[in-house]
Amino acid sequence: MIVALLATPLIGAVLAFVMPWERPQRAILVAAASAHLALVIASIIEPPGSLIDGWLRADDLGLYVLLVTSVLFWVAAVYAVGYLQREASDPRPDWIDGGLFSNAPQSVFTGYLLLFLGAMTLVTVSHHLGLLWVGVEATTLTSAPLIYFHRHHRSLEATWKYLLLGSVGIALALLGTFFIAVSATSGDGTAVPMVLEDLIAAADGLDTTWLHAGFLFLLVGYGTKMGLAPLHTWLPDAHSEAPSLVSALMSGALLNTAFLGILRAYQIIGATGDSQFASQLLIGFGLLSMFVATVFMLLQNDFKRILAYSSVEHMGIVALAVGIGGSASFGAIFHVLNHSLAKGLLFLIAGNALAYFHSTSVRGARGMFKVLPISAALWLIGFLAITGTPPFGSFFSEFIILQAMFETGRNVVAVAYLVMLALIFTAMTTVVLRMVQGEPPATPDRTATGTTRREPWLSVLPPALLAIGVLVTGFYLPPAIRTMMDGAALLIESGG
Repeated sequence: MIVALLATPLIGAVLAFVMPWERPQRAILVAAASAHLALVIASIIEPPGSLIDGWLRADDLGLYVLLVTSVLFWVAAVYAVGYLQREASDPRPDWIDGGLFSNAPQSVFTGYLLLFLGAMTLVTVSHHLGLLWVGVEATTLTSAPLIYFHRHHRSLEATWKYLLLGSVGIALALLGTFFIAVSATSGDGTAVPMVLEDLIAAADGLDTTWLHAGFLFLLVGYGTKMGLAPLHTWLPDAHSEAPSLVSALMSGALLNTAFLGILRAYQIIGATGDSQFASQLLIGFGLLSMFVATVFMLLQNDFKRILAYSSVEHMGIVALAVGIGGSASFGAIFHVLNHSLAKGLLFLIAGNALAYFHSTSVRGARGMFKVLPISAALWLIGFLAITGTPPFGSFFSEFIILQAMFETGRNVVAVAYLVMLALIFTAMTTVVLRMVQGEPPATPDRTATGTTRREPWLSVLPPALLAIGVLVTGFYLPPAIRTMMDGAALLIESGG
């Protein structure tokens, strides 16, 4: 089953690259995404065995991240059908001014999308720390061409920054992996295999100094890819310049896989019984990320960039929750799902707004209710979900985390957490209300304002499914998913 999970997107990518016609390429994308999701569900029902002496394994934590990734990718693949049709009819949109080249071929776009899925799948099933590092690096290399899809000087700059900071982060993560290998080497040269389960079993014999150094470098390295401050600066540029469905995948799926790399290292430290060092680091980076996101969101006038800074905020929340521990670990796992659904919804709707208004400026995208009523309603739903408003699932995950802070006596952290959430709610309220209300701006090719546009179903159905999902999680979690979430939280707390 693990082989099939890895092979399905790779086979789809090869077919997409060699297929000369655009419509079959889009069909391959949806078919591969559907097959991948079916395999993930089958793996949850009947967990597959390990491969290559435990290098590849599907545990509750990895399967949970993989399920969120696969669901979001399937929704994005359906949305991509309409998106690519629109791009084919308008290969050089008006809002991309000053570009020198046309968009990348759709075969390149669909092929790299599927390679991106394959790389993220590899991360979720990798239990060898070296192979995990390879998987995270592969997500960078496969997603960079997607950011550069429009081949504009701004997208080139965003791609270059993404690769540069990603390379710094992955280099630090490699150094951290080496440090953990040193911690697992005894004085006579005997080394514990770098497989997660073997390291956890030998936790009592690991060198604490090297282990702590390894975790610190992995946290900074993978934290760069996760979007934790202060090395988060690639994220707003990449998310604002990438196609909206790519932004949805990067924010709702890619960041989770980088977080998984940190959690694997945290499992090892947790198994030693001395996780205080790692917990304090996670709390510190989590609070810093929330603070930085709060400041920039209050000053932001670009709706795609404010969504990007929102991702920095929410990655800070889940890092903070893991550092708090206890029931907050379950809250972190739950919040990963809610953030992915809500952020995927918002980025897809941002794509609809961008296609109509030809601007990412809040001032240039006013009056959505008059011209894009369905998208405007979904934009409001996404805003309520991402800000943790009841009855959406994100409210309950954030509340669980807050409750754990008080239970563990971290009252100051709880107050800071609440203040930043309130400020972020204020910042996003200002942006969302300005966009959905008022009169749409007149443009040379659209002089009449207040005209409702017929919205293609492929542009509103996928985000509507995500809206339903994040609402349902506030009321009900299927028993199989709840069991998997409990198992994932237990792995984080106990170290496996």
